[in-house]
Formats: sequence, structure tokens, C-alpha cells
Amino acid sequence: MRELTLADIDNLVLGATLLGTGGGGDPYIAKLMVQQAIESYGPVRVVTTDELDPDGLVLTTAMIGAPTVLIEKIPAGTEFIGAVRSLAKYLGREPVAIMPIEVGGMNTIIPLTVAAELGLPIIDADPMRRAFPQIEMTVLTLAGIPATPMSIADEKGNQIVFEAVTNQVAEKLARAAVIQLGLADAISCYPATVRQIADFAIQGSLTYCAELGRLLARVQNGTAGAYDEFLTFADGRSFFSGKVVDIDRRTADGFARGTVVLEHLDDADRTMRVEFQNENLIAFEDGVPVITVPDLICFLDHETAQPITTEMIRYGHRLDVVGLPCAPEWHRDGSLALVGPRAFGYDVDYTPMEVAVR
Repeated sequence: MRELTLADIDNLVLGATLLGTGGGGDPYIAKLMVQQAIESYGPVRVVTTDELDPDGLVLTTAMIGAPTVLIEKIPAGTEFIGAVRSLAKYLGREPVAIMPIEVGGMNTIIPLTVAAELGLPIIDADPMRRAFPQIEMTVLTLAGIPATPMSIADEKGNQIVFEAVTNQVAEKLARAAVIQLGLADAISCYPATVRQIADFAIQGSLTYCAELGRLLARVQNGTAGAYDEFLTFADGRSFFSGKVVDIDRRTADGFARGTVVLEHLDDADRTMRVEFQNENLIAFEDGVPVITVPDLICFLDHETAQPITTEMIRYGHRLDVVGLPCAPEWHRDGSLALVGPRAFGYDVDYTPMEVAVR
């Protein structure tokens, strides 16, 4: 066990913004929430699964909706506690720990606030090690673990708990509910035992996220060799440096969807088009797919190396496009059907980063 204090938050937030792959909401809001929670309730305990009762209940919590809505609709904080407590009441069991549903974006940080307030530890694991836009898109789905019973709560006190026959149906029901509740709500889902999390989740996600943030902070501070060190640790690759020449962004079907087009800074004949659904999904250079989901497509500000979310991109913005490989757990059988390009409607094969043509 280790304690997560206020001094640790900056690196974790920076890494979470990067792993949000353009989506996941603005972690700065969640950073303020967790700072207040730690000041009020004390440090968060981070544990591994072998430190807990294997039969103990693990609950998750996260924001669900469209990141563009979060710019104007700030979380109250009470909705996350409400979602966890309503699901625990429905199950008739109290959790022994909280786990992030995704280590990417603000959903990395929000569970820390809930863990602090409830006096529970948070598990150093998650089922994505990035952000994905849909509830069923987890390695727990691959393992046959149901996302339901699931709870949804808003800031006004409205709460829903429901069950679904598949995780895909759970996503549809949840999305329909949050459209009615304002597109920025809290969920708690994938109730599981500690043993199931140990067997099927991605271990060490919070540690990985914090280390990415630490290395990226060194890049931002201008430390010599830090950019190469960052890419080496993440097995990442810099694909493109360009200026935003076109952006189409809209909220539809409960998601922020759109396209960003970049013109290369050194060669105006080179262009890159990135498609997103909350998160960046596929990057085409001159019409050829070079980074495809489930690998990560990350935007960094060209001058500051700050990760940029899609809702913050503006015309003329200078961005570096960096690709990071997905967690090894996403190379299991059935993964591409769940989170590959065709799962999002693109008639494109998955292109592993290491074989992509520059």
C-alpha cells in the first residue's frame, strides 16, 4: 500500500490527460475535486489486489456523457458518491475498494475523490489503460464480466439502477438515460470481486499513468533528452507536427464527434486527418491510416507539450501527433471486434503502430 498525496496529483493528472487520447473530459476539474477531497479526508490509499480480500466487492465510478458538455456543466461531486452508494445498496454489499473504469482523462481522477470521501482504498488497475467512449469497451467484457447492475446519478439527486443482458445493451440504455439527464452524469458499473479484477483487469495502470506524467513534465520543463526518454518509456512514436486547418465538432447521440485536419508545419503538401468520438480513433496521413484504435492517438501542444483534448482544439492550433501502443491486454482474441476500427464504423483494418508507414 502507498498513500497518494497532493504532491502526487500533478503527475497523475498530466498522465491521465495524455491517456485520455483527446477525450475523457478535462482532468483539471477533477484535479480540483481530488485536492479538496484529500484536504478534507486525508491521503488516498493505493493498493494492489493481493492486499485485499479476494472475495471483496470492487466498485467503479466515472463520468459519462460528452466532454464538450463538461466545459459548461461542472460536476457537483455528489453524483459520484450517489452512484456508488446506490449500487452498493442494490447489491446489498459494501465495497472494499474503488477502481477507475478507465485510466484516461478525468475518470482517472474522479475515483480518487470518491475513495477519499468513503475512506476506501483505490486499486492500481483498470480495464482500459486509456479512455474509450463506450461502456462495453473494456477487457472485463472480453472476460465475460457484466457491466451491470449499473447505477446512474445526476447532480440533482436522480438515480437509476438497472440490469442488462449484454454490456452492449447496457451502453445503449445508459446513453439514453444520460441524454435525458444532461450528458454529464455519474455511473458505477462492472461490480466485481477482487479476484476477478486480479485475473482480468490491467494491473498497474495508475502507476503507469503517473510515470507518463512525470516524464512528460520533464519534457515541458525543457530537460535535455526528456522527449526521447518519454517516447522510449511509452514505446511511443511522433507521427506528425501540423497546424489545424479545419475542425468539425458536434455533439450527437450522446457523444462529441468530429474531425480535425492538420497541415504539416514543414511541408504543406502533407496533411493528417484525425477522426474522434469523444476520443481520437483513427489518424489518416494523406488518406492512409497510420494510427488506429485501440492504439492511442495523442495531441500535444507543439510549443508546450501539453496534452490537448478535442474540445480545446482551435483553428490554427499547432499540434504534435504522438502514437502510443495500447496495453498488451488489448491483443487478446476478440479485442478488435470490441474496440478496433470496425467497432466504430470504419472499414479499415487495425494498423499496429510498428508497421505503419511514415
